[in-house]
Amino acid sequence: DKVLANAEIKTMINAFGCGFSEGYGNDFDITKLRYDKIIIMADADVDGSHIQILLLTFFYRHMKELIEQGHIYLAMPPLYKVHDGKRQKYAYSDAERDAIIEEFGNSNRIKADRYKGLGEMNADQLFETTMDPRTRTLKLVTIEDAITCDQIFSVCMGDKVEPRREFIEKNAKFAENLDI
Repeated sequence: DKVLANAEIKTMINAFGCGFSEGYGNDFDITKLRYDKIIIMADADVDGSHIQILLLTFFYRHMKELIEQGHIYLAMPPLYKVHDGKRQKYAYSDAERDAIIEEFGNSNRIKADRYKGLGEMNADQLFETTMDPRTRTLKLVTIEDAITCDQIFSVCMGDKVEPRREFIEKNAKFAENLDI
């Protein structure tokens, strides 16, 4: 009920044109979908991942056919812009950043600017890296991705404390770059 009370979710459902299943009139009809691609754009950090998990869980639970028929994508914004005055490349991970720095010759002129979010990019950079169909990177969401998100969401946000504690204990060692 809280999700359906959210104005942004209602606007999104209306924009897609295909309705919604379970609790919102059960009028979902994939043939009425207005868009071939629905692209989730979120920051390339922990908060962005959280937003992606929430949206993918929503789609999985209430608009599953969008995922099953290949309509949901994740935009993959870069984490870094590596440049040396003459050349520039975008990196999507720390390892890729380091490889580009090595490729550029590892000199003092090389800069690696870290993007904290989509809002930190200027309009040209955002278009080039994340929006331009010729240069952007998209990841097609699979049903397996959505199932994983739904499971993580259920464990981390559910009413049962024990599974959440076990999940944190098991996965805490993998945590990197926490936004604390």
